Amino acid sequence: MARAIEEGAKSVVGINVDVKYYVTPEELQDADAIALGMPTYYHDMSRDMKNLLENAAKQKINLKGKVGAAFGSYGWSGEAPHLLLEIMKNKFEMDVIEPALRIKYNPDEKGLEECRKLGKAIAEKMLKASLG
Repeated sequence: MARAIEEGAKSVVGINVDVKYYVTPEELQDADAIALGMPTYYHDMSRDMKNLLENAAKQKINLKGKVGAAFGSYGWSGEAPHLLLEIMKNKFEMDVIEPALRIKYNPDEKGLEECRKLGKAIAEKMLKASLG
């Protein structure tokens, strides 16, 4: 999913994308836009994602107004991307793209196209915000 989002973002001229498996709170702060993703585990976000968000809050990482999106896969319930997006929006005051992207199991071609569309939307919104 992340690679398809990257592909969509790179379809917008002038966009550089850096896909990471893990990220630090400082890297979040340094990014122009952020797409965070993870699968749903037992109706919740992964422990790693919770730790990242808790550490970012403790360190008072400023993400206010930064373009953000949440995505993830699920097998049964799929709450994690929605929970993540709400935290990005309400706790960190990010300018999020709604709704969160959820894909059941592994994405098929239709799901990958949704990922590419999300990537393009993130890039376009970021460029628009940077141009004022």
